[in-house]
Amino acid sequence: MSNPSTGKLPIGSRVRVKDGVMSPDFADVSFAGWTATIMEFSGKKPNQKFIVVFDDAVIAAMPPGYLQRCEEQRLLYTMACLEADQIEVA
Repeated sequence: MSNPSTGKLPIGSRVRVKDGVMSPDFADVSFAGWTATIMEFSGKKPNQKFIVVFDDAVIAAMPPGYLQRCEEQRLLYTMACLEADQIEVA
């Protein structure tokens, strides 16, 4: 559902994180295959960023160590800020 003139994914789009994408906060945690919904975006290509909220099934399957580290550092594990080239339509 991208807008053909801009290539932007609209808010509310369901997306999947591409292979090889790691957590922006923890380089040892892979986000590959995780699905989410776009909540907002900022910037313009090629530096566009998307705020995504992970699906309930993804959250339920997150590694316990990742959850603990997020809680210790007061990070929201339910969301992430990803670049446009790190996600694709689910």
